[in-house]
Amino acid sequence: MSAQPTSKALQGEVNRLKLELHTMHTERGTSEITVANYILTRLVQLGVTKMFGVPGDFNLAFLDLVEDHKSIDWVGNCNELNAAYAADGYARVKQTSLGVVTTTFGVGELSAMNGIAGAFSEMVPVLHLVGVPSTTQQKARPILHHTLGDGRYDAYTIASQQFTIMQTSLNKDSDVARLIDDTLVACITRARPVYMTLPTDMVYEHISAERLKIPLARHPAINDVETEDFVLDVIEERVKEAGGDVIILVDACVIRFEVQDEVNDLLRSTGFPVYATPMGKTAIDESYERYGGVYIGSITQPLVKERVESAKLILSIGLLSSDFNTGNFSYNIPIRRLIELHSDHTRIQYALFQGVGMKQLLPKLTERLKQFHANASKIPVEPFTSMVPKSMGGDETIVHSHFWPRVGQFFQPKDVIITETGTANFGIMNIPLPDGAKLVSQILWGSIGWSVGSALGAAFAARETGKNRVILFVGEGSLQLTVQELSPMIRHGLTPILFVINNAGYTIEKFIHGKYRKYNNVDNWKWTGLLDTFGCNSGKPSKSYTVSTRTELDRLLNNEEFGAAKQIQLVEVVMPALDAPDVLTQTAGQKA
Repeated sequence: MSAQPTSKALQGEVNRLKLELHTMHTERGTSEITVANYILTRLVQLGVTKMFGVPGDFNLAFLDLVEDHKSIDWVGNCNELNAAYAADGYARVKQTSLGVVTTTFGVGELSAMNGIAGAFSEMVPVLHLVGVPSTTQQKARPILHHTLGDGRYDAYTIASQQFTIMQTSLNKDSDVARLIDDTLVACITRARPVYMTLPTDMVYEHISAERLKIPLARHPAINDVETEDFVLDVIEERVKEAGGDVIILVDACVIRFEVQDEVNDLLRSTGFPVYATPMGKTAIDESYERYGGVYIGSITQPLVKERVESAKLILSIGLLSSDFNTGNFSYNIPIRRLIELHSDHTRIQYALFQGVGMKQLLPKLTERLKQFHANASKIPVEPFTSMVPKSMGGDETIVHSHFWPRVGQFFQPKDVIITETGTANFGIMNIPLPDGAKLVSQILWGSIGWSVGSALGAAFAARETGKNRVILFVGEGSLQLTVQELSPMIRHGLTPILFVINNAGYTIEKFIHGKYRKYNNVDNWKWTGLLDTFGCNSGKPSKSYTVSTRTELDRLLNNEEFGAAKQIQLVEVVMPALDAPDVLTQTAGQKA
């Protein structure tokens, strides 16, 4: 029996065909709209309500329209890099939408590029919209400010090609509406950043608004039916050969490509045990009774490692094989026991099937594999739990082995938890998170300071999507890179809880190399004064705390007012300089 496309996929294909037909018969309709408002209308249709960025003379006319728009708010960041981080965080939490960062030509867009590169690396849909000189100036190439002084107006577009999947220059000779649509579709279907330039004289240029009547397709093209049928047959046969002894391993792209519902249906219909990678953590609720914890190759907790690596067949969904995500490439899973489902292809052992993506494949695979539930549900899965260790001899020092299990008890359902590159990313790995909680981390790109800007965008998205509290864990060294974003958090009335881990420098770097080198040290700021410095002295409510003992930490975490998160709060957590989570020390030991 042939596999049939899902209704969403079919509707997406219909809309895609409608837009193609519209392009073939392009005419100015009776309804017209400015180019800038066309972009804004499409963004609203895609669920965007916040735009991040910094004003510059080549984007000011566009920002007039943004500020006056009834559905999109201009956030305003302290610098372009942080704005790109915020757009990234917004897109990660508001998974059905995308992040948008607007910068100015040259100086602004280059400052944002590190953040855009991180979104590319980690598969996050972000539109980088750049205000650029007029089309006339681009042709004449005068030596304008923000240029390199050599007439190369395309230098920054060329640079962006390395970090975005599509680059679009809007001009009077192009089919502007189609270019805008194609760019946004590429962003949302491929989960990667795109780059679009808007010349100053194109902002108020009028184009037909007819295409806006047709929604953009959110899902990839329909799988080839015959190939998909064959793939389903082969996977079913492999599961039969394994006697149903299968485990499922979920990774980052389950989240990035919005297949969490499909994966949950598969899990509950089949009863297969499920484990996550570090980047796949919270892809499924960690209280699910068939969830066994995090698999990180050779540094995995022993029982989890044995369960995963002894399975006769591993069904990997959304795998992203980076070093930190795989325990420095230490997976002990032979290819002959591995099936991989990806956004645009499927790999069964040594065979590759292009064009068979997991979004449409998973529901049909669930129907095929639910016959194995009786056997699969008997495969043992140990509960994923953590215990707060008792202090030895009354030691009150806050160390990572105590801190992470203790804050694990503080978390609530639907919290958004952001962890910075370093001790926080590693410390939270083996801590169970409650139902509906979302972990936001940047394990692959690993840009120090990313988490602070990301927390700004995540806090807006959490408010819009019915999430609970936003909780950030960041080292004091990382915070120094992007601390300015506390200002827009305060200005917009956001109420994150910020745990600043003060352990005298860059701990992750110390464990990789230079444990006692001064280049891994940082200045010790007055951390509890930061909120006043960045805006709360203007009357906005806030609270700051320092905890340096376990008793002080307990007292704070048990405080109902603190836990209610009704105002922005900062907690300085004092830890020893060379204490680190076990997962970090093991990872660093492998890299050494």
